[in-house]
Amino acid sequence: MTKEELREYYNSIASERDTWKKRNWYYYHDLENFHTFIVPPNHTVLELGCGTGDLLNVVKPSKGVGIDISDMMVEIAGKKYPDLEFKRRDAERLEIDEKFDYIIISNLIGSLNNIWQVFRELKKVTHPCSRVVVTYYNYLWEPSLRLAETIGLKMNEGLQNWLSLTDIENLLYLNDFEIVRKGYRFLFPKYIRLISGALNKFLANVPLIRRCCLTEFVIARPAGNFQPIPDYSCSVVIPCRNEAGNIEDAVKRIPQMGKHTEIIFVDGHSTDGTAEKIEEMMAQYPEKNCRLIHQVPRKSPNGVFSEEQRRPPNKMLRLGKGDAVRKGFEVASGDILMILDGDLTVAPEDLPKFYLAIAEGKGEFINGSRLVYAMEKKAMRLLNIFANKIFGLIFTWLLEQPVKDTLCGTKVLFKKDYLRIKEGRKFFGDFDPYGDFDLLLGAAKLNLKIVEMPVRYRQRVYGDIKIRRFKHGWLLLKMSLFAMKKLKFL
Repeated sequence: MTKEELREYYNSIASERDTWKKRNWYYYHDLENFHTFIVPPNHTVLELGCGTGDLLNVVKPSKGVGIDISDMMVEIAGKKYPDLEFKRRDAERLEIDEKFDYIIISNLIGSLNNIWQVFRELKKVTHPCSRVVVTYYNYLWEPSLRLAETIGLKMNEGLQNWLSLTDIENLLYLNDFEIVRKGYRFLFPKYIRLISGALNKFLANVPLIRRCCLTEFVIARPAGNFQPIPDYSCSVVIPCRNEAGNIEDAVKRIPQMGKHTEIIFVDGHSTDGTAEKIEEMMAQYPEKNCRLIHQVPRKSPNGVFSEEQRRPPNKMLRLGKGDAVRKGFEVASGDILMILDGDLTVAPEDLPKFYLAIAEGKGEFINGSRLVYAMEKKAMRLLNIFANKIFGLIFTWLLEQPVKDTLCGTKVLFKKDYLRIKEGRKFFGDFDPYGDFDLLLGAAKLNLKIVEMPVRYRQRVYGDIKIRRFKHGWLLLKMSLFAMKKLKFL
């Protein structure tokens, strides 16, 4: 949903909100008990996504401010609790010139378009001793909660992001917050006398079983890293084949980052006028510092064509995206190298997040992850989602670092580290036509810190999908087995 659609939706259900909370009083009672335990009375408290104000009221703040995107929610909350302050605000752009002792973010992150930005904004309203309290539904409960919405046992909350504790912790880490506590609570959300208490007080605290609880929580504090951000130069490499309809958007939408940003298109023998469109954009937007190179040069300077240049297009295409990325990296002049797929299924506007993550030292290899936010309906087929999750588990085990999405095309690293990966490529061999595994394995071999940046994955609007699920899936599996042999069976 867009923000305006989200505002309209929550306005439409605002009058029903308290009715639904009464119907599910046992769950909300536990949520209030947890927050009153964590947040002592008589402290300043800011709640993001305050709804009708009940949770903010129950923690008894010395000063309580609640913000919500919905006009109607804010209006209802103000009438119920006139001693508290409620404002219609966008959590992604906190226009509040004040610091708070506690920030409550309860059951909000599932509805946010940009969780990274919301956590970034928390720096404006926190001091060194502040605590951020995040609660959300355990992603294991997604099928049950969807069913509850369908049969009318729970208020419909629309399309949600389903995040694990690791996802939340990573997003906080990327924005200079460190975890104080994290965990799970509340196993059985319906009240049955004697039974519910036993399940939620005792069984919910048993190891392994507790991971199945409904509520997951994170308590974080500012990490105190306020060093100036170094000013690096960037090279954005865009491998493209038959992406003419996406070129203008790519050029116009890629922002300037650091002290200088260049855009390098690597054309893979396109037949739809992609190269010509790139040349047109280079002439039209000279300030964008665009360059075009051909994966196989169209002409030889000495008039003699190599075997690679003489290949017919269908043979040449076997060189793949990995070869295009490597050729782009070879001519790149930036301190930081970025890959952006030419289909623009990952938005160019997300690239500054990657820049900040690597420039601030959060990681040395920033890998995009498409498996955190909710996707557009036709962005990725179900079998592809399943396969991506399997490869994520395999690589997390192989690399001994958490990697949720190995195949996201957006990857960022320093050029100096790429040159080291290139030098050590002979350890694994030049076996990856896509480039994703080659870079991840190379980064792990060098013990670079790999950090994932969640991105929204969108439906392709122009051109055809280049991946063939079964053929390429089998190849990726063989590559994983080869990597296992090299990394685990030394």
